[in-house]
Amino acid sequence: MRTSTALETKAPRRWQRLTWPERLARSVFYIVAMAALVWSLKKIEVIPEFLYDAPEQTADLFQRMWPFDWAFYPKAVQAALIETLHIATLGTVLSLLIAVPLAVLAARNITHSRVLNSAAQLIFVSTRSVNSLIWALLFVAVFGPGALAGVLSIACRSIGFVGKLFCEALEEAAPGPIEALTACGAPATLVLAKGYWPQVQPSFWSLALLRWDINIRESAVLGLVGAGGIGVALDGAMNNLYWDQVGLILAVIFVVVMVAEVITTAIRSRIL
Repeated sequence: MRTSTALETKAPRRWQRLTWPERLARSVFYIVAMAALVWSLKKIEVIPEFLYDAPEQTADLFQRMWPFDWAFYPKAVQAALIETLHIATLGTVLSLLIAVPLAVLAARNITHSRVLNSAAQLIFVSTRSVNSLIWALLFVAVFGPGALAGVLSIACRSIGFVGKLFCEALEEAAPGPIEALTACGAPATLVLAKGYWPQVQPSFWSLALLRWDINIRESAVLGLVGAGGIGVALDGAMNNLYWDQVGLILAVIFVVVMVAEVITTAIRSRIL
């Protein structure tokens, strides 16, 4: 009798998705995030008057861009566009030539040296953490304005991206073929060519095409800091307030980016 009474008076158990420490941590996170948002809005000093007439100013800017100044295309845009494609292509090729050997050094299943692994990873992090515009400013200061600074900035920015992902592809390679070649006494070059390369080849071409696509977009703005390409024409048109030329250049950049996306997607579907 006492047992049944105790069971009847016992409070029913209630299921909760989060424990109280988890709920407390989530509440603290929300409070800190909201405080950071309010502090950021206060520090950037947004001017309300500029926000009120932003739609009107945007509409006026687009009206000035249309119709495009088509006569400006053969004068300055076409040559600058071709130079942009050259910068993106050469920068991508140069980054691949540097990133692939570094990826081999960074792969722990190939290079069994902590020092070399750490040194290669340090290069990947340092090159990837600096924006291409910052690299362009540095190389413009060293080599002067022009396409060379653009090629080197694109290459340095791409080394960390390509090298890190290609290193991960090497480390994820199946060990079976590598162990078989090693057991047969194959040299290291043959192990890389016949054991690793067939497995990572799709990843390599996918990374190369993806990075080339990204570099076309990045090289389009490097001319704003003097690193050559179509950005030089864009900067000159904006400084002179020739908005019909600015609209033409922006439209050309948009079309080129879309075409590059279609080309890379088509190539990847065929080789992968």
